[in-house]
Amino acid sequence: MLLNILLWLLIGAVAGWLAGIIMRSGGSLVRNIVLGIIGAIVGGFVVRLFGISIDAFSTWGLVAAVAGACLIIFLFRLFFGGKRR
Repeated sequence: MLLNILLWLLIGAVAGWLAGIIMRSGGSLVRNIVLGIIGAIVGGFVVRLFGISIDAFSTWGLVAAVAGACLIIFLFRLFFGGKRR
């Protein structure tokens, strides 16, 4: 359980970096990584709600983490008026 959480955090950091590029967030790398970690947790939770079991270190795990990170960056922009390019 703890190892799985740590893996999602690591994947979340990568996902935040990728989501920052995809969403053109214009924010700092640290902010994107933090939002990516939150997004990875959200993405993993949503995928499990649908009854799908995903390993953190898999292609689908990264896809779920990036999708969650994109969602969190979008919501961050919506509520806090983040930069848009």
